[in-house]
Amino acid sequence: MAYVYVKNPDDALDVVQEVAYQAFKKIHTLRQPAYFKTWLLKITMNCATNVVRRNKKVIQWEPQYEETIAPESEDIPLHLTLQDLMEGLEEVEKSVVLLKFYEQYTFKEIADALDMPLGTAKSILYRSLQKLRKQCKENDRYEQ
Repeated sequence: MAYVYVKNPDDALDVVQEVAYQAFKKIHTLRQPAYFKTWLLKITMNCATNVVRRNKKVIQWEPQYEETIAPESEDIPLHLTLQDLMEGLEEVEKSVVLLKFYEQYTFKEIADALDMPLGTAKSILYRSLQKLRKQCKENDRYEQ
């Protein structure tokens, strides 16, 4: 889950370490042990989001200083991975999609985990799926 957010194995390991630390430190705040997994996922999403925000503050090299490698052929088809598609989603949309399809959570569990009404969780998922479909269609047009 952490890697999907931060897209870097080293940062994902940092997130996992921070989640373990936070969970150990705050275990007394867990009200119902049945929701332990949901509680850990919530901590993971928060920590990963913090890392993403922190990394956005990093200043990148100026383009003239970066070494660029041009492809030998311009006819290479573009392929979007699921990770590329997920980039186009907002954080809450990404969280709902991940919980629904990667963690197989029910809408009720997603709503509880993200502290939102059940109807909101459903509408966010359907809106996210529409965005993903639109991105796929646009990609198909560009490849042809």
